[in-house]
Amino acid sequence: MTRIAVLDDYQSVASTSADWAVLPEPAEVVAFADHVADEEALVARLQPFDVVVAMRERTAFPRGVLERLPNLRLLVTTGARNVAIDVAAARELGITVCGTRAHAPGTAELTWGLVLAVARHIPQEDLSVRAGGWQQTVGTDLAGARLGVLGLGRLGERVARIGRAFEMDVVAWSRHLTDERAAEVGVRRVEKDELLATADVVTIHLQLSDRTRDLIGERELALMKPTAILVNTSRGPIVNAPALVRALREGTIAGAGLDVFDVEPLPARSPLRELRRAVLTPHLGYVTQKTYATFYGDAVEDVAAFLAGAPVRVIEPA
Repeated sequence: MTRIAVLDDYQSVASTSADWAVLPEPAEVVAFADHVADEEALVARLQPFDVVVAMRERTAFPRGVLERLPNLRLLVTTGARNVAIDVAAARELGITVCGTRAHAPGTAELTWGLVLAVARHIPQEDLSVRAGGWQQTVGTDLAGARLGVLGLGRLGERVARIGRAFEMDVVAWSRHLTDERAAEVGVRRVEKDELLATADVVTIHLQLSDRTRDLIGERELALMKPTAILVNTSRGPIVNAPALVRALREGTIAGAGLDVFDVEPLPARSPLRELRRAVLTPHLGYVTQKTYATFYGDAVEDVAAFLAGAPVRVIEPA
């Protein structure tokens, strides 16, 4: 019997998001709702399994973990890439790594939820009304304000187009962004420092890499307006967390909307939890019904194809 582990199923929805009964041979599917950060505990848990389905980058699979999973034949990640998996090591060890499609709109939609939550102080006003209060804050207008988009790829483009619908002046930057590409989206390309210094809302849509890690640090935050909002629904380490905490405490920027963090789940003692200027969500960008149906549905297809000897969505080493 093939044993399949489904990891980090926080909401216990893997079993209802796809039809696991279609697998072509007897299989035992075990979904784990908790997250295991300790490497020893992770290896002990996964050693009996032939197949592992990982949810995005919630659990890392470096060489040291993969080498200690002798039964593992297939590692499926939701999404088309996963920087938390050492794909080259997996190939050397004879482990097939494959991915799934994704549902694009979710993260862009959550980005605007965070923008509005910070700009209009929605969490604070909700708490105030529930406590018997009324109209405690004054909101920030988006129409006529400048939106700065860092990264104009698939998600950044969606966010930029919504910004235009809000009647915002939209500018964008990334290392390889051209004027022509920006014009296709109906926005203007500017240099990074100009974007940071002039935008009323800065939103991040870049992939995490050595070049983007700590892209937004103390110097970059100091460039921003004291009335500006920073939103990150991409990856936590793109923003230097200690620098951001200082900026929010000192009022260097007006607020932040954060869906991603250096360590996830966010540690209980993280200073971010104490900052009233920050609106925090637990990496919900892709957590929607359609996204999970796509992720888990494709994962089942990958496992079924692999067991049947058919082609799968193989991820190649970078």
